[in-house]
Amino acid sequence: MSLSTADVGAVSPTAASSLGLQDFVRVLTTQLTYQDPLKPMDNQEFMAQVAQFTALEQSQQMNERLQQLIGNQAALQSVGLIGRNIEFTTSTGRSSGIVSALSLQGDAPLLTVSLAGGTVVNDVTLGQLLSVR
Repeated sequence: MSLSTADVGAVSPTAASSLGLQDFVRVLTTQLTYQDPLKPMDNQEFMAQVAQFTALEQSQQMNERLQQLIGNQAALQSVGLIGRNIEFTTSTGRSSGIVSALSLQGDAPLLTVSLAGGTVVNDVTLGQLLSVR
């Protein structure tokens, strides 16, 4: 028996990325329930499906760990900006100053920049950086 792929396009990427062991067991149970008793699933086909699911689950776990690693790396690299003169974009153009502090919002580092006139700009993101001197 094979499962229909008619509704595959209706699954959102977020929902597809959150499939887990319970979803696999549900599909497997449904597949075994509706298979033709005169033509049971081949053992090799069954094991191939289990292997594919295992590979998918491991791939999802690896992706999550890589995302965590990228966030940690960005935070660690941002520590090196403290005390450095940077140029960054603002809503009104460009500005420059010295990074005086670093905070984290989730995995995203946010810089606090002291400008030449004594003004402090909070929450400068790494995406706003133009140069580091």
